[in-house]
Amino acid sequence: QVQLVESGGGLVQAGGSLRLSCAASGRTFSDTAMGWFRQAPGKERDIVAAISWNGGSTYYADSVKGRFTISRDNAKNTVSLEMNSLKPEDTAVYSCAAGFFSKLVGGGMDYWGKGTLVTVSS
Repeated sequence: QVQLVESGGGLVQAGGSLRLSCAASGRTFSDTAMGWFRQAPGKERDIVAAISWNGGSTYYADSVKGRFTISRDNAKNTVSLEMNSLKPEDTAVYSCAAGFFSKLVGGGMDYWGKGTLVTVSS
């Protein structure tokens, strides 16, 4: 059974940092792009960042460029999201996902986790 399990969410003050991690199991994702989505209360789910299977290509939503960094460790089957200079508008449930790179960037996914809540206080 394929599972993507996120960790690292929590409460942080504006300007602070958090690092989210996603552990994949059930199959190897070393040949698959992975990404992070987020969904704020009352809003649609949006792509935050994506990374190609070998890390050679990355994508960031305009709202997080320069503040968030996505990375992966294929040996450990993990993907991470380093979030700096957090803003209250970054508050959302963040979910890990896997699929074709272009599909992730377009808002789609083949596998996804349940998510972890990030709350940024002002």
